[in-house]
Amino acid sequence: MKKVFFVVSLVILLSSQLYAAQSTIIDVEGYACMGDDKSRKQTEQAAMADAKRSAAGRAMTYLKSETQVKDYVLEKDIFNAYAQATVKVIQELEKTWAKDADSGDCYRIRIKAEIVPDENAMKKAAQAKDFAEDPAAPLKVKLWTDKQEYKEGDKVKIYLKGNKPFYARILYKDAAGNLLQLLPNPYRGENYFNGGVIYEIPSGNDRFDLEVSPPFGQENILIYAATSALGDINLGAQGNVYRVKSKSADVPLLTRGLKVEDRVDGRKDLPSEFSEEVLSIKTGRSN
Repeated sequence: MKKVFFVVSLVILLSSQLYAAQSTIIDVEGYACMGDDKSRKQTEQAAMADAKRSAAGRAMTYLKSETQVKDYVLEKDIFNAYAQATVKVIQELEKTWAKDADSGDCYRIRIKAEIVPDENAMKKAAQAKDFAEDPAAPLKVKLWTDKQEYKEGDKVKIYLKGNKPFYARILYKDAAGNLLQLLPNPYRGENYFNGGVIYEIPSGNDRFDLEVSPPFGQENILIYAATSALGDINLGAQGNVYRVKSKSADVPLLTRGLKVEDRVDGRKDLPSEFSEEVLSIKTGRSN
């Protein structure tokens, strides 16, 4: 079958990684009762604070059980990063009031929370040798292209590699702000990747090429990856890739709506490791 060319314009600017993030996402509950000293609003705030504490604690417990890197200093840096983590509420899943025989009116809230480790501490950990290759370390997915600069007519190759198995979504944002999903696409629906393997895009069943053409300008390649299946975004057909119909500002949050599945051992609601990378890109004319 004749290969269909999908023309986009992009040029990598050096190895310019503008943004990189690793985090842990988990569903947790918080609980608080009014008693004699709290209003309903204060009780709701206390339950939310309880949920956030629980999220941070469970993330650290998970990290200690799953992360067993050989380098003690690296392991210490990772734990320090999570000890100073910020807890962000992605979604409020359930909220209920109930009457307790001993404590009176009580409030329970279930949230999906993202535990974001301290950026400086994670940067320090990332300086360690083989940090991005160690399958015992938190999920880390690298994203790069085949050369540093492209000119009009060149074809761009994107590469990705994770330190452990992961699900991924790869997006392309052009200079006009249009957002396209390169992977999964109509001909390559699989988005689960093995760790330690370099993957190339486009390749395999992909039926598009990334060919540099006008208009030129700064653009981005983005990857969202997690150890659980990613949340859905609204897509529409556009040739051999997808056009993202969801608002650009909503895509990170929707993607973080992970579909946590039961583990083989029967455990539920375990944290999911998350990794996000963005490459700054721009186009250039032929000399």
